[in-house]
Amino acid sequence: MKPTTVLRDLLARREAAILPGAPNAMFARVIERQGFGAIYVTGAGIANMHLGAPDIGLTTVTEVADIVARIADATEMPLLVDADTGFGNALNTVRTVRLLERAGAAGLQLEDQVFPKRCGHFAGKDVIPEADMVAKIRAAVDARKDGDLQIVARTDARAIHGLDAALDRARAYIEAGADVTFVEAPTSEEEMARIAAELLVPQIANIVHGGKTPEVGRERLAEMGFGGVLYANAILQASIRAASDVARSLADHGDLSGVSGRLAGFEERQDVVDKGRWDDLEARYRVTDGESDNDA
Repeated sequence: MKPTTVLRDLLARREAAILPGAPNAMFARVIERQGFGAIYVTGAGIANMHLGAPDIGLTTVTEVADIVARIADATEMPLLVDADTGFGNALNTVRTVRLLERAGAAGLQLEDQVFPKRCGHFAGKDVIPEADMVAKIRAAVDARKDGDLQIVARTDARAIHGLDAALDRARAYIEAGADVTFVEAPTSEEEMARIAAELLVPQIANIVHGGKTPEVGRERLAEMGFGGVLYANAILQASIRAASDVARSLADHGDLSGVSGRLAGFEERQDVVDKGRWDDLEARYRVTDGESDNDA
């Protein structure tokens, strides 16, 4: 099946499928090797990894599209892509959908924050008028070429106007054509249960280590009926810790004493980046003695 159809069916089962986040192609390959059903291309991770900057709306749509294309080249897994606010108004959203769909997205997450947006677990964020977000959702639905491309409408209204207002917005986004909705940053298990029970389409939960939403576990989220669960930057956070430990060892001791167990072995690293396949291709296309590309 097409990646778009695979993602649609995965979320429609409402079994709380875990979508780990990847900010680059190598992390996507690590995730693929563990047998997950889909990957979340994290906007915060792209800002952190590629710009060394926080998630405050600094990335551009062309930067994101370039990274999505690289990840799509490296894995066959469906990609749910964080498209932030659509990078502008409804017309910008049209271009965003077309760019990211061509780049290899199987689903796009659009949010109703004021631009420049902030991480959903940061303070100080605000949301645009509901009607403006409805227009963006309609534009996204109209712009997609593949009807199975999942349009995921996220609302950040919970932190500003409360849960009831966020649920009302999610209903309006469903009416506008969103395939999936995502109420960001609920603060209790009870709120999470309401989200899954009261909205008709599959729901996304976002679990941020150290964030506002409690981690209740996949089994409980499946009981509630969530379609997907994002661990958007858990792998990135782990890599930061490991990288800091290794850098500290080099600075303090001049070697890797005490941290060698934090490193992938040389062969493991080559395996993750599929060196064997590239070796096979090199052998297939190698020009041997006596061969010539001159037919004359």
